Amino acid sequence: MRLKVVVHESEDGGYWAEVPALPGCATQGETVPELMSRVEEAIEGWLSVDDADLPDGQVLEIAV
Repeated sequence: MRLKVVVHESEDGGYWAEVPALPGCATQGETVPELMSRVEEAIEGWLSVDDADLPDGQVLEIAV
């Protein structure tokens, strides 16, 4: 899966990023490499699903 990440410079130094395709998925870091590592973690967290929170039914996965 490929997602676009919008990177912004923070007024206080460092950077912050958002993933427009995933509402509310954002993070920050002091350097761009640190930021991108945190973006990967944020995306994984956003996409993870706790089976206990799902209604009864079958859970399937799809790669896009």
